[in-house]
Amino acid sequence: MATMSIKRIMVVAAEASGDALGAGLIVELRRQAPEGSLSFCGVGGARMAEQGVVSPFNISELSILGLLEGVKAYGRVMKRVRETAAYAQAEQPDVVILVDSWGFTLRVAHAIRKLMPGVKLIKYVGPQVWAARPGRAKTLAQSVDLLLALHPMDPPFFEAAGLKTVVVGNPALSIDFSDATPAAFRQRIGLGDAPSLLVLLGSRPAEIKRLSPIFAEVVARLQAARPDLRLVMPVADTVRDLVERRIAEWPVKPLLVYGEADKHSAMQTATLALACSGTVSTELALAGCPMVIAYKVEPLTYWVYKRISTLKHVTMFSIMADKRIAPEFIQDDCTPDNLIKAVEDRLDDTALRDRQVQEQFEALDVMGRGQRPPAEKAAAAVLEFLAVV
Repeated sequence: MATMSIKRIMVVAAEASGDALGAGLIVELRRQAPEGSLSFCGVGGARMAEQGVVSPFNISELSILGLLEGVKAYGRVMKRVRETAAYAQAEQPDVVILVDSWGFTLRVAHAIRKLMPGVKLIKYVGPQVWAARPGRAKTLAQSVDLLLALHPMDPPFFEAAGLKTVVVGNPALSIDFSDATPAAFRQRIGLGDAPSLLVLLGSRPAEIKRLSPIFAEVVARLQAARPDLRLVMPVADTVRDLVERRIAEWPVKPLLVYGEADKHSAMQTATLALACSGTVSTELALAGCPMVIAYKVEPLTYWVYKRISTLKHVTMFSIMADKRIAPEFIQDDCTPDNLIKAVEDRLDDTALRDRQVQEQFEALDVMGRGQRPPAEKAAAAVLEFLAVV
């Protein structure tokens, strides 16, 4: 009887959101493939480590945001690129799946191709070329063999450049909230009937450093004006130490919660969220939580962004609905006064919150809420690809 060929898959993720995507994909690949037919290695964080894929280095230093920060970190990032490529050469995978993180994973793709010209490369999450810099579609097409895309707007750009593209959907739409226990969570943290504000600083060090002083003033002033308001902050594992150091300096300290179950419970029980722009906005919308969105980058990065972006909104559900659903305070508008007013307007107006939640739900439906889980579709596409590798 012929011996079954075991395919080795390397997954590379450089920040918390990619680590979660990579872990979800690994789970689904194991579920769909014949038992024992796949083995895994890779670069990732705590979520991938839970699936037995232990990274050779800590990925937290790779979460870079902004042009100047990217320049400053260039040497460190390139060192990790070389280490990742050398790790791939040592592990000899049949395929390497590069998750999100455009700058890092593109360099990894080039480095691996140089060392291992025959290895197949898959990109999981493409750059948003429909929003800015469409030339990146050609760059990616020249660098990888398959794209697993999140959005239906992606294929026309990438396939025109010659890259096979499979739309798997937005993973944030299929987050499993079954681990949430909002009532028990409220009781455990002593919330009672008090209103609560969820404070989300982001999952990248640069986001945390830039928003921390602004959010610190916001929550201090809100707490002074509203002593009954409870402040809760979910913390990503990849930035736990940094967040704890920052919060230690705040005059008013939110309750820090850890792990996916408590994050989901907090989202479902919160009156409102003040959140850094990102994937978390979709999670909050799925949980039925109204929100105020904030974001701030270095001035040069924002200057460049404004000149290349065609988007009117930064929150994905607002982009898809083509209207501003959650208030967004970006760059110079990201001030304590503006954020406090938007938060207080919603804390004081149940009808406004309910209307925003309803509009968020409608936009999620446009995005594809309720469809086949993206990880399931992504795994099927990888296995189909592997069959001909």
